[in-house]
Amino acid sequence: MSYLEIILVIAAYLIGSIPSGLIVGKVGYGIDIRQHGSGNLGGTNTFRTLGKKAGIIVTLADILKGTLAASLPFMFGSEIDPLLFGVFAVIGHMYPVFANFKGGKAVATSGGVLLFDQPLLFLTVVIVFFICLYLTKYVSLSSILAGVYAFLYSIVYSIFFEMDIPLIIVVSLLALFVIYRHRANIKRIMNKTEPKISWL
Repeated sequence: MSYLEIILVIAAYLIGSIPSGLIVGKVGYGIDIRQHGSGNLGGTNTFRTLGKKAGIIVTLADILKGTLAASLPFMFGSEIDPLLFGVFAVIGHMYPVFANFKGGKAVATSGGVLLFDQPLLFLTVVIVFFICLYLTKYVSLSSILAGVYAFLYSIVYSIFFEMDIPLIIVVSLLALFVIYRHRANIKRIMNKTEPKISWL
C-alpha cells in the first residue's frame, strides 16, 4: 500500500466520522441528540428525536459518507478495491473521532458503500428493509435482516454470476457490524420491549 493509499484510508475513516446527526441536531435544532432517545447518532434516533425532515437529511448524509469514501480510489487512481475504503468509513461512522467515538449503527453508511460498488444490491437491500419493516414494525430487526440478505446476495452472486471474494468478505463484515451494533435491540426484541414504528 502506497503513502497515497494510506492517506486515502485515513480520509475514508474521517469521512465516516463526520457526525451527521450531531451536526444537524445542534445547528438546526440546538439539540444534542446523544442526550435524547436512544442516544444514538444515526438516522433512526434522529427521526424519533427531531422528526422526519431531520431524519431524512441525516440518513442521506450517512449514506453519502459511505458512497464518497468508496469512491476515493476511483478519484485518485488507486487499484485497491473501493469496498476496503468503505469499511473504514463504516468504522468511522460507528466510532467517530469527532464525537468521542460514539456513533451510529452502521446501516446507512454501509448502504452507501454498496450504492457505489453494487447499486443493484443497494436497491434490493432497501426493498428488503422496507418489506421487513412493513411486516415487523421494527427498524432494528429490519436492518439486521437486510444485512443478512446482503450477505446471502453476495454468496449467490459469486456462485451464479461472477466470483467476487472481496464482496463476500466486506458484506460479511458489514452485516456483522450491523448485528453487533444492534445487540441491545436484539435483547429488547426478545423481551418485547423494543419500540415499533407506527407510520408504516
